[in-house]
Amino acid sequence: MRRVIRARDSLSGQRRVLPGVRCLGVISSLVAVGLVASACSSSDTTGTTSASSSAEAPSRPVGPAATFQELAGGKGVNMGSPVSVNLQGTGYVEQEYAASGTATSYKAQGGYADDGRWTFTPDSTAAYSTRVLVRRPAAAKDFNGTVVVEWLNVSSGVDSDVEWWNTHEEIMRQGDIWVGVSAQRIGVMGGPALTPSAAGSVTPGLKGTDPARYGSLNQPGDGYAFDIFTQVARTIRAGATATGGLTPRRLLAAGESQSAYAMVTYLNGVQPLTHEFDGFLVHSRGAGAMALAAPGQPASIQGANATPATIIRTDTDVPVIDVQTEGDLTVILNSVQARQPDTNRFRLWEVAGASHADTHSVGPFASALNCAVAINNSPTHIVVKAALHALDAWARTGTPPPTAPRIDVTTGATPQVVRDADGIARGGIRTPPVAVPVDVLSGTPDPNPSSICVLFGSTTPLPATRLAALYPSRDAYLQKYNAATDATIKAGFALTADRPALIAYAQPSRIL
Repeated sequence: MRRVIRARDSLSGQRRVLPGVRCLGVISSLVAVGLVASACSSSDTTGTTSASSSAEAPSRPVGPAATFQELAGGKGVNMGSPVSVNLQGTGYVEQEYAASGTATSYKAQGGYADDGRWTFTPDSTAAYSTRVLVRRPAAAKDFNGTVVVEWLNVSSGVDSDVEWWNTHEEIMRQGDIWVGVSAQRIGVMGGPALTPSAAGSVTPGLKGTDPARYGSLNQPGDGYAFDIFTQVARTIRAGATATGGLTPRRLLAAGESQSAYAMVTYLNGVQPLTHEFDGFLVHSRGAGAMALAAPGQPASIQGANATPATIIRTDTDVPVIDVQTEGDLTVILNSVQARQPDTNRFRLWEVAGASHADTHSVGPFASALNCAVAINNSPTHIVVKAALHALDAWARTGTPPPTAPRIDVTTGATPQVVRDADGIARGGIRTPPVAVPVDVLSGTPDPNPSSICVLFGSTTPLPATRLAALYPSRDAYLQKYNAATDATIKAGFALTADRPALIAYAQPSRIL
């Protein structure tokens, strides 16, 4: 059921996953990953012109906004993720809403050019009502003015808050508001799963899983998802009750894997019309983008992969950071085909030794994957947190993030990652476990992976003889590892606050 929202300061911060959805949520979040699935003051006093509000930036047109009504009853908040974050005691609260209105779909005039300069025009309209989840500081004084709006991932048919899980420590350290939008049809309405790993399965969606809470929702098709995303953002920007009365200064859009496909489509076709967001975090995109779907239809991942390779348009009016793992470059997603140079509005960060998904993505459920080799254990999420921090600063002050070296790849029609004698990728952002290795971290899985394990890369221990040659003692190893950690932080690819988390990846016990 729904009730009209009333201002209140707190809700239970405990995220709940419905019985029977936990296991699917595990596959969802990991698979959600692709084919399967310093603190600012509230006054925000800065003397630097924001990149998104500079004189040359187009004005933001007025348009329809979503109407929010609070959701209650049923089994509580449903989010299909393998690892939950208990908000109790964090100073954050969680509230859930039905966002409703009339959305417009788009047509791509002239198709999807590989330079990303697409022209979208309005097509049909349809009524919608979808789910929006808000996590925000309970106290107004703790809000820093930034809202991160995540396009929830539905690769396996279940909504998953992948970017929240990657970045929640940084979001809460800074006092951001996080908003998760159930933009796509299958997460709300259910239906046949659209990814190879879940082929043949049918998911119930929010409506079927908990009709008492979500029965009134209706997502009319993924062609409307982009305008739904825009209309939710307009409501949030206006400082609705959903934000606890807090008025945002910046809205940053974020999406990982399948949702990153959607971010590329939004940037290339919708942002030029709406100018609604002040920055974009694109995480683990494929070479193509999410194609516009017909009314009543979901957007197919296979369709997204079939879309010709396209870059993010270079005339975007807001900053964009694109974080890609080594595995994204050549393993199925082939994002190397959409590589593009950095500009004054774009940064590409490629993380060596990282896979599309890893142990952090699935937490204690890594063994449930039954992959033939140990899955990747790269600290990619620490780089993603640094990217979010840098994007916020870029949008707020105009200060661009550092440029990152590209991962070395071979030339030719099918580029491959260039590796050193140990099998570790050359170039790219080199986190301490890659710069000072005891394992070969790779985005490449075992030779005959299952459809899900193909995205999880591998972790292969270096032989004891090799470790002895690299490190004469544990002290020598730790000295090198600590120096690599400090270098990563100094370069801007990890945050000082995450130094302990990076140090925790060290394995001195492996040195005999």
